Amino acid sequence: MNSKKLVTALIASFAIAGSAQAFEPLPAQPPVPADNPMNAAKIELGRMLYFDPRLSVDGTVSCNSCHNVMTNGTDNRPVSVGVKGQKGGRSAPTVFNAAFLSAQFWDGRAATLEDQAKGPILNPIEMGMPSEAAVIERLNKIPGYVAKFNEVFGEGGLTYDNIAKAIAAYERTLITPNSPFDRYLRGEEDALSKSAKRGMKLFEKVGCTACHNGPNFAGPELPTGQGFFQRFPTYTDNEYVKKYDFMSDKGRYEVTKKEEDKHMWRVPTLRNVALTAPYFHNGAVQTLDEAVRVMAKTQLNRDLSRKEVRDIVAFLESLTGEIPPQVMPELPQTEGMSVVGDQ
Repeated sequence: MNSKKLVTALIASFAIAGSAQAFEPLPAQPPVPADNPMNAAKIELGRMLYFDPRLSVDGTVSCNSCHNVMTNGTDNRPVSVGVKGQKGGRSAPTVFNAAFLSAQFWDGRAATLEDQAKGPILNPIEMGMPSEAAVIERLNKIPGYVAKFNEVFGEGGLTYDNIAKAIAAYERTLITPNSPFDRYLRGEEDALSKSAKRGMKLFEKVGCTACHNGPNFAGPELPTGQGFFQRFPTYTDNEYVKKYDFMSDKGRYEVTKKEEDKHMWRVPTLRNVALTAPYFHNGAVQTLDEAVRVMAKTQLNRDLSRKEVRDIVAFLESLTGEIPPQVMPELPQTEGMSVVGDQ
């Protein structure tokens, strides 16, 4: 058996073995680490930090700039724009339901939301702060933040680790439950259209659930830090791979430098996928129906009919949950001075 046939056989066997657990409703609450319990004051502090562009070197970029919780948790751009107009190399994943993932970023380089929160602030392309010490120095000039950190974490609570903990606590509130699909699983037969029901069966039949299973449609529950990775693209001899330039970014290999990690990616959630275009790690695909065709061909070597694509898209649209209402926070003020531009 050649390698591609072996891959197809393995995907089929995984799909059959995992079919019973492929479809699960999204839990109302995500896992919470023991060293970062959630409470209202910490969540509110995290919300402030998430929306505050003063965490960027020139005061122009916040966490919300690339992961906009007023819409879908992304910025709907192929790649995000950081400080000084710089563009990153990958599309921003949605922050909604990221709390259910066992590893963060497209390449899984961060084990937790806390680890992930530390990265963009110091990334020279994203938020551009020169060091952890520079971040602390800036926030120490904002009395309201100093008081808030001391309230939440105790005296001397303004540390870089605690910045990440507060942001992560807020992000764990960004859960989108009660989608039509969830309601259907709980017995509401009419929650899904006939097309979506056909799409659900087809999604399982063709092998999509080999990778996109579990309540978050991002793979099985794994220990923290152990990401669920799959090769993309698996089948490279097709028009889509060249058209959308899927081979130029080597994925997890860029982190590990291991040959076996070339073009390996953390499986993304399909929750709210109808809202988060453009698609894939490079944001090269503009529409959901095209993304379905791409996945079928590159991962399963399958050409879907128009009707099959329509039905699968209808099913994926049923994964759109209820976005939790968001209120813009009132940020701590500085009087008679600016903290931006001092780096």
